[in-house]
Amino acid sequence: MTEQPCIPVRVHGRHEALSLREVLLRAHEIEDLAVPVPPAQSGLLRVLAAIAARLTGLDDPELSARQWTARRRALLQEPAGFDPLRVEDYLSRYVWDLFDTVRPWWQDPALTAQCTKRAGANKVAFGRPSGHNLAWLSAHRDSAPVPLPCDEALWHLVAQHYYGAASRCSTRTVGELSSADGTAGPLRSTVSFHPLAATLYESLLAGLPKYLGDGQDTPDRCPWEQDAPPDPLRPAEPVTWLGGLLTGRSRHALLLVPTPDGSAVADAYLTWGTQHPRLEATDPYLVIHTDTSKDAEQRRSPRQADADRAVWRELDALLLAGDESPTVQRPQVFDTLNDLPEPLRSTLRVWVCGFDQDGKTRNRTWYTALTPPVWTWAQDNDPAAARRMASCRQEAEQVAALLTKVAGQAWRQTTSPSGRIRGGSAWARTARAHYWPRAQTTFWRLQDDREAEARPAFVRDAVAALRQATAPTLRQHRRAGPALARAVAALHTDPNRTTSRSSGRKAPRA
Repeated sequence: MTEQPCIPVRVHGRHEALSLREVLLRAHEIEDLAVPVPPAQSGLLRVLAAIAARLTGLDDPELSARQWTARRRALLQEPAGFDPLRVEDYLSRYVWDLFDTVRPWWQDPALTAQCTKRAGANKVAFGRPSGHNLAWLSAHRDSAPVPLPCDEALWHLVAQHYYGAASRCSTRTVGELSSADGTAGPLRSTVSFHPLAATLYESLLAGLPKYLGDGQDTPDRCPWEQDAPPDPLRPAEPVTWLGGLLTGRSRHALLLVPTPDGSAVADAYLTWGTQHPRLEATDPYLVIHTDTSKDAEQRRSPRQADADRAVWRELDALLLAGDESPTVQRPQVFDTLNDLPEPLRSTLRVWVCGFDQDGKTRNRTWYTALTPPVWTWAQDNDPAAARRMASCRQEAEQVAALLTKVAGQAWRQTTSPSGRIRGGSAWARTARAHYWPRAQTTFWRLQDDREAEARPAFVRDAVAALRQATAPTLRQHRRAGPALARAVAALHTDPNRTTSRSSGRKAPRA
């Protein structure tokens, strides 16, 4: 990894593949990572953030908050990026070889003796069908496996540690414990938010959370910094800071098997890494929701990735401080962005990575997005702008919920007025699909015109979307016209205002 090009990056608008050493030495020239597998890029950003803390001394728990902030600001003024001597010293301490026979990077060589079966390279690579699964979108099959290039194997290795499935896996026997049950990776089904600056060097420093503990009794170590792979029979060391927080919570164990010439991965072991309960920790790049109606152990949960949800609907969760929204906590890294120099803070964007998965084995799709520079609108800097964004987003969501309801009612009144129909409403699904692109345009227009009322604007979008969704079938059903008229009237009804029957107000025409 330190010698061979394995990490795609973007430098001066061009794409290059660099080794880990080159990435660290040229971080101040690199604009961003460009890994084609977004979950792997999300994981690599966490790996690089932990390494950046080691290289800069920002992992020192003895630093006060003021000292930590001052050191980070001083480092951001360093035009040459990371100290080359520190980079070489850190890389020389550990093994960075995927196929090392004693200590392969982030793998466990004991799996060759502890597992009775290999999983296959297809099992490790997200997107490849494996086992008895049908090959819907890929021609790969286990009966004729195609070796996985080493750089791609690295990406999927990282992604498995963070987003791996909870399912039956290769049976692993350690002492008297033998099991084939795996649990989900720490980021499975989540959406991550990473600050993005002009260079990778600035992005990594901007994305470091402050140390919030009262001290650490156990060493804070990344998996590759430990003397040996984690013992699956022992509970993991408590999470104290960045090393354990960002890289030490994997639930899986892997071992890549190279081709005879070592140029690719021919096979792999993939199994459970621990059967102990999850470590208590909050990933600093996730939005956290709190539901006080649940038991204490289940109250806090990360926001789930949803490929059908546009990123602008997440902005208020990023921009509002915790005291403004007690049930939603923005990613912890955003709590320190106000300490950054103003030129950097005002241009800071957010790279978003979601992996839409179920909690077990199904991977729907991954997605990414890049926001404009939004930190100047944060509640810390412009409370009015942050509240405006939050209120507009809430109005858009409320109108969308009402649209779904009235479209479903209209569909039932049209197709089955005397009884229920099975399945969802075709009108509701189509109307939502038409509504959200319109609502996005309206949302940004409302930020420029803060005097305009939000709800009527989104209602107009909902009415237009409903008419567009029902147009193909309107003439085919005699009940469709009256049902649509009632739906439009319901959309125009303000739930916060009651209208008396004597007002004489007529329902809007469909």
